[in-house]
Amino acid sequence: MDKTRHLLRAGLTLAAAATLPAALAGPSAAASGISVSTTGTTVSVVTSACSQINGSWGNAALLTSSQASFSQGRQVALAGTTISQSAAWSGVSPGTYTVVVVCSSGSTAGSQSVIVSSAARPPTTSSTATAAPSRGVAGGLGGASRDYGPLTLGVGGALVGAGIVATAWYLRRRSRPYRL
Repeated sequence: MDKTRHLLRAGLTLAAAATLPAALAGPSAAASGISVSTTGTTVSVVTSACSQINGSWGNAALLTSSQASFSQGRQVALAGTTISQSAAWSGVSPGTYTVVVVCSSGSTAGSQSVIVSSAARPPTTSSTATAAPSRGVAGGLGGASRDYGPLTLGVGGALVGAGIVATAWYLRRRSRPYRL
């Protein structure tokens, strides 16, 4: 009877640990299929939703507020790999824009609004100049430089959950030395 209760408890714990990654990955699966960013007067878009058909990933368009359809915007072909495709527009004037990505299959990967502000120029001094750092920026491990999909996040969450369950089981067994 005692072993049955422990097996039931362990089974319920494993079931809870198995459903945790799916609950954590749920909201990210519903998010837009594109990520848009601005740097100065450059607008860039990244997606992983498109597949290559006849050598083309698809196109991305930058639409102003007065443009209503994809064909009216500034179109750029997507470039990239099976993991990530991207496009960029440079020299974009300040304003509000909509970025739309259409894959080569004809499906829309997503659309997102973006605001481009005027590039602030740093004050210039005529007599002093600053030296650029020689090593660049050491900003950590770079985990935010890539958008992982829900499957990768789910597998990672399952591994973390399994590690937590195994640690709890080991520590519980260790605290009772009279058991085998």
